[in-house]
Amino acid sequence: MSALPFDSVLYGALLSDAESIALLDDTAQLRAMLDFEAALAEAGGDCAAIPESAALRIAEVARTFDPDPAELTEATARDGIPIPALVAALREAVGGEAASFVHWGATSQDVMDTALLLRLCKILDIFDKRLVAVCGKLATTAAAEGDTVMVARTRGQQATPTTFGLKVAGWLAPLQRHRERLDELRPRLEVLSFGGASGTLSALGERAAAKVETALAARLDLAVPALPWHNQRDGLIELSSWLALVTGSLGKIAGDVLLLSQSEVGEVREGAGGGSSTMPQKANPVRSEAILALARLNAGLAGQMQATALHNQERDGAAWQQEWLVLPQMLLACGSALNHINGLLEALQVNAERMRANLEAANGLVLAEAASFALSRHLPREDAQALVKQACKEVSASGRHLFDILAAASDAPVDWQALRDPAQHAGMSRQFIERVLRRGK
Repeated sequence: MSALPFDSVLYGALLSDAESIALLDDTAQLRAMLDFEAALAEAGGDCAAIPESAALRIAEVARTFDPDPAELTEATARDGIPIPALVAALREAVGGEAASFVHWGATSQDVMDTALLLRLCKILDIFDKRLVAVCGKLATTAAAEGDTVMVARTRGQQATPTTFGLKVAGWLAPLQRHRERLDELRPRLEVLSFGGASGTLSALGERAAAKVETALAARLDLAVPALPWHNQRDGLIELSSWLALVTGSLGKIAGDVLLLSQSEVGEVREGAGGGSSTMPQKANPVRSEAILALARLNAGLAGQMQATALHNQERDGAAWQQEWLVLPQMLLACGSALNHINGLLEALQVNAERMRANLEAANGLVLAEAASFALSRHLPREDAQALVKQACKEVSASGRHLFDILAAASDAPVDWQALRDPAQHAGMSRQFIERVLRRGK
């Protein structure tokens, strides 16, 4: 039995992300920790901080060492971290005089933070690739549906005509900005964690410490920070905020699809909906529901990550463990939402005829603003608005078209027939779409 849906056999395919979880599980974490130890030994050998022969031996063993996570369980519970037991096991595997140079100058948090960063780099590459695919699908749809007129809805009510292409461009634009944000935050995030016991690297000595730090960062393809960041968690918190932003924007898309696919609206449809145990007519919007649930989860977890900034003194075990509880969930939620949105957009069905029918069913009420402005060219603005407001009430009571009622109620020389086409009232929709598409290019 699984405690969380993310690692559940039953719910994993719905709510988790296999590609990301493979980089977050115990095996991946231990592998990244041992890669750190191998690179640390090599950097120490490069800078003559440890004997070259010891460096070669440690790196060779660390890169092939494959400890069983279960063998570290008891020690991790005792120590609060797996590093002491892992280092002890690695020293035993290295053997001889070289064993004493394992983990030379580092502290447990150096290993764990850097191991996390090594895996985050790979996860963010995956997420960016998925975002590129999402943006491509949205751009294609926005361009294709630029003239597909539909009802805009504000505060749950029909408003004025818009286009489905503009709606989709509105889904796309924040995702374009999220890709820019990712490019901006990665240099701040992807930095080496290496400070030794209290963030001073004193064990290596002042001259050797800087050399080893630089060599280690280069070997791991990470930047060198201004100073060790054991108690400065803003980089990871910024990442968590980005994850919440991405899932929030995906949730916005999913929420719109949920509303537009309601039986009474029927303007879009998930290509392959989920079935019901008792109602054969139903095709439930499962992908949209999952994305929206994941977005809500990350919105709440982002606040929990903000609390990890309260990192007491030089190292705080409680704040650190809170990261372990929260950040992996946020990563998996974002990864799952990105997978679902790609599948949703791939199969999304757009019903332009239903969009047009819903416009026509309003009997011109969605053109009330256009009518007000047309009359305002011949009447005082207040009089025009009052006339249209009264006519709207008559539409609801009689079922007649708004423009027919206005034509009978006013002798203003308005070409009501020419104004009937909702496509004429989409404003700058096409220009706005083109702006977004150009920005993506």
